[in-house]
Amino acid sequence: MSTTRGAVFLDRDDTLVHDPGYLADPAQVKLLPGVAEGLATLAAAGWPLVVISNQSGIARGLHTAEAFHAVMARIRALLADRGVAILGVYFCPHHPDLTGPCECRKPGLRLFRLAAAEHGLDLGASWFVGDRWHDVAPALAVGGRGVLLARDAAGEDVQQALRQGVPVAADLTVAAHLILEGRA
Repeated sequence: MSTTRGAVFLDRDDTLVHDPGYLADPAQVKLLPGVAEGLATLAAAGWPLVVISNQSGIARGLHTAEAFHAVMARIRALLADRGVAILGVYFCPHHPDLTGPCECRKPGLRLFRLAAAEHGLDLGASWFVGDRWHDVAPALAVGGRGVLLARDAAGEDVQQALRQGVPVAADLTVAAHLILEGRA
């Protein structure tokens, strides 16, 4: 499969949904403001959407991979109501203090490369969106572009993004407009 198109790679917790801490119950899923609108805008413009998530709660024994998939099924259902489809979902179930180092935990590139290979995506033509620096840092490693979501202007993640020239957006609606304008 040739890699001719970019995608928008999205973090899950505190990017798409409110994170109450180790989200494992689909009934607790709450889309954040701007998520449905922003993703609908991107989807309408033809951007494939891929979720990549660190899930250390699995390594900690706080929930299971099945719980992760149940939460993602709820997110997908809420987004489908807005005409938004998620192309792929990938997660790292590890935590370096508990399971040792791995290549799939963000900012590692393994899951991004796997998604690119499975779906014919060009990482260098892709956008990486999340609420933490480790969500967007992979963009710099593969020649893509990032947008950091920050609901307030304080914090080390915001400062790191600004030092690296990565734009900061208040929510996914703003991020979607930055992506469509091609601003980095």
